[in-house]
Amino acid sequence: MENNTSQTPTIVLAGVTGDLGGRISRSLLEKGAIVRVLVRNDSDKAKVDALQKAGATIVEVDFHNAAELTKACEGASCVVSALSGLHYVIVGIQTLLLNAAVAAGVPRFIPSDFAIDFTKLPYGNNRNLDFRKEFKERLDKAPIAATSILCGMFADLLTGQAPIVLFPIKKVMYYGNPDQLMDFTTIQNTADYTAAAALDPTTPRYLRIAGDVLNVYSLRDAATKATGEEFGLLRVGGLGLLNAIIKVTKALTPDSKDVFPAWQGMQYMRDMFTGLPKLEPLDNNRYPEIKWTSVAEVLAKR
Repeated sequence: MENNTSQTPTIVLAGVTGDLGGRISRSLLEKGAIVRVLVRNDSDKAKVDALQKAGATIVEVDFHNAAELTKACEGASCVVSALSGLHYVIVGIQTLLLNAAVAAGVPRFIPSDFAIDFTKLPYGNNRNLDFRKEFKERLDKAPIAATSILCGMFADLLTGQAPIVLFPIKKVMYYGNPDQLMDFTTIQNTADYTAAAALDPTTPRYLRIAGDVLNVYSLRDAATKATGEEFGLLRVGGLGLLNAIIKVTKALTPDSKDVFPAWQGMQYMRDMFTGLPKLEPLDNNRYPEIKWTSVAEVLAKR
């Protein structure tokens, strides 16, 4: 492993071939950290090579080999997980990574929690967030300091993947109460904040951030500002109707192995519209160097 005599912090990072993980790696490198990225033998070679060229140290590991994984974590001041997947990854692989961090004596762990505040949601509400709740129970029992970064919804998804801002018909679609405030943060802002938190030994158990906090009226105004065209509102119905749509959609794809099937996105949208997982208080000011990107700016770049 690297010789860390200069006291430059070493951050171990898993999940680097994903969009968020790659951005966290680059942000850490820009901040002068030693970045050790854990990859599998079948990881995307082009992405791994790009990170190596950027200055990251690549460590190929078998996550099921405890000794190998522990050795890869040795000397780190923080292990960051940006892993993405279903139960096998979020609970299974992430637990192996947590155990290795503890065994290696790493003082801090940042899990792959980047989401709305799932701690306020009951089990059975949202499949992907249930996995994070289950892992949280393991993390809270582990002898390691943990910090979860909660960021609402990735604002980047509003440009297409999340069917809320409907550009072809110039409408903002919603269910329930139009006054309900919702949290949106770009992937880049989340990555920069996570990198800052990874290098900050004083972080609390939870950090909550939102690049923008909007209800559907202000979301409509953001779309109008971004496009220069007048957007309106489209209320499909109440939250009861959305729940019914989720049930029907899920029944048609019950064994989906996709991480984000249509009904999973609907569950996330429904939870945001309820207001239950609203982030408060926000910790945006903890790292004043971060310049927050508004939803209007995201929509303008689409």
